[in-house]
Amino acid sequence: MTGRARLMTLHDAVAELIHDGDTVAFEGFTHLIPHAAGHEVIRQGRQDLTLVRMTPDMVYDQLIGAGCASGLIFSWGGNPGVGSLHRFRDAVETGWPRPLAVEEHSHAGMAARYVAGASGLPFGVLRGYVGTDLMDHTPTLAPIRCPFTGEQLTAVPALTPDVAVIHAQQADRRGNVQLWGLVGVQKEAVLSGRRSIVTVEEVVDELTPRPNAIVLPSWVLGAVCEVPGGAHPSFAIGYSSRDNGFYRAWDEISRDRATFTAWIDEHIRGTADFGEYLASLGRQPEVANA
Repeated sequence: MTGRARLMTLHDAVAELIHDGDTVAFEGFTHLIPHAAGHEVIRQGRQDLTLVRMTPDMVYDQLIGAGCASGLIFSWGGNPGVGSLHRFRDAVETGWPRPLAVEEHSHAGMAARYVAGASGLPFGVLRGYVGTDLMDHTPTLAPIRCPFTGEQLTAVPALTPDVAVIHAQQADRRGNVQLWGLVGVQKEAVLSGRRSIVTVEEVVDELTPRPNAIVLPSWVLGAVCEVPGGAHPSFAIGYSSRDNGFYRAWDEISRDRATFTAWIDEHIRGTADFGEYLASLGRQPEVANA
């Protein structure tokens, strides 16, 4: 999306920018995972989404189990440090709450796809996949020969999601966003997406330059939404710590369909926004020490 990012509520951003049937990438690597945005999608009852992410974890388990997704494009999935995603597994194995089409890639393949999309190229090229059986199961892979050396490589089509969603530490009042710490493919996801939503820990008058930080200028963004604690239970360096206890608790919450559904109905569908959700868990955003 070109123009200038608008500061708006997360409710309004999801209502305007994420539609039924969209392909949506919620990116974040260990850190800055956009849980608040995923929850708002569940509250608003979006359906038939194709979800994209290099490392789908708990928020994708919630979206899949809540019936929002019909497809998943990914390279690894699990509850980090704990085990399986039970709602993801149930959808693949039994079709509950609805069948889930799966397209699996390697981490390198997904990164190459995002880079191609961000660069306006039709596909990316890498040496990966040779010697694996993914070529037999993933239709979006194709062997290609280098026109200069004759080496066999693998081509992967560009990712251009309808909407890219990320979480970051700060935005200024003009809609410029800064994130730092463990950075995955958030920049590439935003640049490859047709529309974008960025949730941030806080909106500040001016961004202070930081070592190794990424700044996404207002003109490449769509909506910027202030949501303190919006990465919980993942973390935002300088603002919050990882809630390891919640990741462990999720294993039991998500194992049983009825327990999962009751939890979603109480804590996500039954709350008005992410702040109220955190309060329902007895938690609150940590004080910024950025």
